[in-house]
Amino acid sequence: MDWGERVLGVRRYSRNGERAPHKPLLLLYALGRFRNEGAGPIEFSAAEDDLDRLLREFGPPRPTSPGYPFHHLTNDDRLWLVETANGGGSPGSGVGPLRAQRAAGRLHPDLAAALTEDRGLLARLARVLLDATFAPSLHADICQMVGLDLEDAELAVHARPEVVRRDPAFRQDVLEAYEFSCAFCGYDGWLGGVAVGLDAAHVRWRTYGGPDSLGNGLCLCALHHRLFDRGVLGLTGERVITVSQKYIARADTSRSNVLALSGRPAGEPQTGLPVVDPQHIDWHTRQVFRRPARAA
Repeated sequence: MDWGERVLGVRRYSRNGERAPHKPLLLLYALGRFRNEGAGPIEFSAAEDDLDRLLREFGPPRPTSPGYPFHHLTNDDRLWLVETANGGGSPGSGVGPLRAQRAAGRLHPDLAAALTEDRGLLARLARVLLDATFAPSLHADICQMVGLDLEDAELAVHARPEVVRRDPAFRQDVLEAYEFSCAFCGYDGWLGGVAVGLDAAHVRWRTYGGPDSLGNGLCLCALHHRLFDRGVLGLTGERVITVSQKYIARADTSRSNVLALSGRPAGEPQTGLPVVDPQHIDWHTRQVFRRPARAA
């Protein structure tokens, strides 16, 4: 059985086209529990807070319920099972019934057996889920929260080529277009003749159809790239920087490095080169940015 293709089949979009990583996050959480505690059941009431935090941190901008993936992942063949304390199946996605009936989920026995037999499978499946669902800058944070260590993981061999392959010229093209300077803060550090701390950020994530093109790229420093992918920072259609009202900054450095960006025009690429396409900005605003924006 090709488990990589099976987990790639897990829904990542809602019916209205919204980014919906609920099931991949639950699977990553279950893989972390399997790695650290074995194949035992995961009671919903014990996992609820962890799943809620994962969804708040890495899910869509709107509020969502941890009961949704806990129940609905059972619809994906041979990945996840849910039983209640009296031996019945899942009572639905409502958190009240899941708590009251002491619902517990676990990886399907076939998947658990495959993970036990092939020690490298867990890391490969986790890598497939991460590469297919989340921007690369978020992978380390997600792994830390679910108890996975993918530092030495084998690159997933089952992922579709468009998921794992990035145009090797994209980074250099974007950095050159913005003259090796962060479009948000102007950082332009070099070491030994090489730019350091600068990334080519995708505005619309590649995992959700974003192309490797200048119209979908921004040169950002590592800090602002991470915050852009987390939804702290965004852009208007006129390429003015926005800051989420939900972001809290107490230290002077946080205020000067983040809050002070609100209302500031983003840096532009060299004359004659494509600016960020408004349709990609719109996707990021709807799917990633944590609205509402602070007043400039």
